[in-house]
Amino acid sequence: MAEGGGPGGRAGPGPAGPNLKEWLREQFCDHPLEHCEDTRLHDAAYVGDLQTLRSLLQEESYRSRINEKSVWCCGWLPCTPLRIAATAGHGDCVDFLIRKGAEVDLVDVKGQTALYVAVVNGHLESAQILLEAGADPNGSRHHRSTPVYHASRVGRADILQALIRYGADVDINHHMIPDIRPPFSRRLTSLVVCPLYISAAYHNLQCFQLLLQAGANPDFNCNGPVNTQGFYRGSPGCVMDAVLRHGCEAAFVSLLVEFGANLNLVKWESLGPESRGRRKVDPEALQVFKEARSAPRTLLQLCRVAVRRALGKHRLHQIPSLPLPGPVKRFLLHQ
Repeated sequence: MAEGGGPGGRAGPGPAGPNLKEWLREQFCDHPLEHCEDTRLHDAAYVGDLQTLRSLLQEESYRSRINEKSVWCCGWLPCTPLRIAATAGHGDCVDFLIRKGAEVDLVDVKGQTALYVAVVNGHLESAQILLEAGADPNGSRHHRSTPVYHASRVGRADILQALIRYGADVDINHHMIPDIRPPFSRRLTSLVVCPLYISAAYHNLQCFQLLLQAGANPDFNCNGPVNTQGFYRGSPGCVMDAVLRHGCEAAFVSLLVEFGANLNLVKWESLGPESRGRRKVDPEALQVFKEARSAPRTLLQLCRVAVRRALGKHRLHQIPSLPLPGPVKRFLLHQ
C-alpha cells in the first residue's frame, strides 16, 4: 500500500506488509501491545469455538476486552469478536457474546455493524439474534448501504421480513447523502440507492412486495425531498419508470398501481417494446401500465391508499389490532 492519508485524517501507512500491520496497531489498538498480540478471543469467534469463548470470558482480563477491535486477526481489519462471529454466522457465539456484554451496534472501520455483515453474508439466525438484542435494523449512518437495501438486492425475503418486523425503515433516509451538507439541503438525486429500485432491478418480486406492504413510498422510495432535476440524464424518473425500463414483469407494475403510485410521473409515450434502457420493456407490463393510466382508480383502491397513508408506515403493523372485521383488515394489509 502506498503512503498517504488514513481514515479520519490520520497519517497513512507505509509499504504493505509488517509496516501496515504496525500502522493498524498504532491507529486502532488502544490496549498494550501484548493485548494486541493476543487474538485468542477473536480467533475463537472466527471459528465458532463457543467452548473457548466460555473459558476465556471467565477471566476479567478478557471480559474487559469483549468490545476490542483486534488488529489483523485472522486476516480481518479491526473489528470486534461479535462482528467476526456475525460475519461467519456462528449464531451461538453471537448470542453468547451479547449476553456477556458485547455492544451490538459498534461499527468496524468501514462503518459496518454486526447486523449488516450478518445480512450481507446471508446469516438469518445471527441477524435475528442481533435484532432481538436491540440492534438497529437500519445499520449505521456511517455506512452508505443498509441491511434492507442488501436483502432487497440479493432477494433474501426471509431476512427482509425480519428487518421489517423489528422496525427497519423501508424508505431512504439518512444514508443517502453524507453529513457534509445540512439536512434541509439534502435531496434524493438517484433511485439507485433505493431498496425498491434495487429489488426491481434484480427482479426480486417478493422483496418488492414486502417493501410496499411495509409502507415504502411507491414513487421515489424516499422519506425526504426529491430533486428529479438532479437525476442523471436518461435515468429512471420514478420507481414505475425503473420497473418498465428494467423489463420487469407485469406483476411489478400491478403492485405499484395497487399501492397508489403516481402514474403521471412516467413519460410512457417514449416507452415501447424497444426500451432505451439495458433491457427491453416487457410488453405485458407496458400494457398493464397503459390500461391503468387510461382508467381512473376505483373508489375502493383510493380509500385503501388514503387510510394507509393516514396511518403512516410506522403504524401499519397495528392494523391487525384495529376493531374492524377481518376481511377489512386483510384488505388494508394487502393480504
